[in-house]
Amino acid sequence: MTEDDYREQHKQRLAYMPWLYARLKPKHRAWAEPWQQALQQRWMALETVTFGTDCFVAPQAVLLAEPGRDIIVGDGSQIAADCVIHGPVRLGLNVSLNHHVTLEGGAAGVHIGDGSRIAAYCTFYAFNHGVHADRPVREQPVTSKGIHIGKDVWVGARVGIVDGVTLGDHAVVGMGAVVTKDVPPWTIVAGNPARPIGRRPGAPPEHPST
Repeated sequence: MTEDDYREQHKQRLAYMPWLYARLKPKHRAWAEPWQQALQQRWMALETVTFGTDCFVAPQAVLLAEPGRDIIVGDGSQIAADCVIHGPVRLGLNVSLNHHVTLEGGAAGVHIGDGSRIAAYCTFYAFNHGVHADRPVREQPVTSKGIHIGKDVWVGARVGIVDGVTLGDHAVVGMGAVVTKDVPPWTIVAGNPARPIGRRPGAPPEHPST
């Protein structure tokens, strides 16, 4: 095996495990940073995408951001392989999207706050179709309220979040949940439809005394 073979395998590992990018040794940073800069420059030339500093984006990701549907990626954020992102989408600082995440911004957008983690195979759809019986589904009007994810939120694998939902800061969503209603800060939800099952250990009281 050649050094190039090992480098290509390393790129593959980073694409599916992007948190490793921040831990690269200097000898690997020497080739990884120019690789990432070239990828990100290409996307910014082709689409209305903006990357902050020290971001990572896998070459297998799909970023679609026509004018008016910007994708903004905050400093230190990571987008893994096979993610499909259609703007408008805004990622805060140090946001992590694991592989096969789908974010569809609709008209109102998907907003994900600083430090939040979105696990593999999650789907966020910030739009909805009407279902009235007077016409086929494909001819129904489309609405969009947007999806807002707070700071330090953990969304488990294969979670679905529908249009109009807000997850409060520090919330946790269990694997496989379907979130159809707002989730308060610090709350843990699970199930389909998602329901509260507890609060994060050490969370402040829900109604602190004044």
